[in-house]
Amino acid sequence: MQPVAYRSYDSGPMKAAAKKAERENNKIVAQNRAASYNYELLEKFEAGLVLVGTEVKTLREGKGAIREAYAEIRNGEAWLIHCHIPEYQPGGPRNHDPLRKRKLLLSRREIEKLDAAIQQKGMTVVPLKIYFRDGLAKCELAIGKGKKFHDRRESERSKEAKREADEAISRSRRR
Repeated sequence: MQPVAYRSYDSGPMKAAAKKAERENNKIVAQNRAASYNYELLEKFEAGLVLVGTEVKTLREGKGAIREAYAEIRNGEAWLIHCHIPEYQPGGPRNHDPLRKRKLLLSRREIEKLDAAIQQKGMTVVPLKIYFRDGLAKCELAIGKGKKFHDRRESERSKEAKREADEAISRSRRR
């Protein structure tokens, strides 16, 4: 006779409360909304950030900007450049430089993949957002290929056409 396998408490699908807690665990601090407009995003990566104490405190307050930022590979290490994290007001003399280079924590394979992508013409590594997950600062990076002006216009047209089609479908369903 075969033993009957009973479902344990943890083996079922994820409950809504657990999903909500997982979403709330990711507190987004800074976003680069212009990245998808200026670049065709090909592949995304998640990297840890090496920060000093006053930078962490400033990010926890929700301050920081990555609109002008980009990532660079130097000597086998990934660096986030032009990421602006303002000084922490109560920091005093031990404050940080707002525009200093910050090291990104990636695996060796990910760094090699990013480095190979950057070597191609027109490719760059763009930070999409900085957020906290489980108390640790993370940065979402994407390999991006720069869009030309006419490509941006084309993507705007296609977005507008999709939006109009979705509105027409929702209007027809309401009747």
